[in-house]
Amino acid sequence: MGRFNCFYYSLSSGRMPVKEFIESFESKTQDKFAYIQRLLEELGRELKQPYSKYIGDDIFELRFQSEAGTIRILYFFWENRAIMTNAFVKKSAKMPLKEISLARQRRKISISSQREGI
Repeated sequence: MGRFNCFYYSLSSGRMPVKEFIESFESKTQDKFAYIQRLLEELGRELKQPYSKYIGDDIFELRFQSEAGTIRILYFFWENRAIMTNAFVKKSAKMPLKEISLARQRRKISISSQREGI
């Protein structure tokens, strides 16, 4: 099981939505995220609940509580990388379909770009 590297999905404008999302919170939430990110880098696909959960179509979610609510960060694996595509504060029991759709779309774009050598 090798070490994984975490990356933020980058829009064509250069913006990184997940990074901006995390940086919008107080330091306590940022520290929780940093801890879970380190676990993901160390354990990769072996990271399980309560920190990570497979939600389907090769998409996973990082999960943790903060003062703002239940934080979810969607990501996928590509070789030895975990690419974090989008993040949100979960407000209901069901996973928002638009968030899953966005993660799938960004995964498809990322993999296509990697295969083309971009």
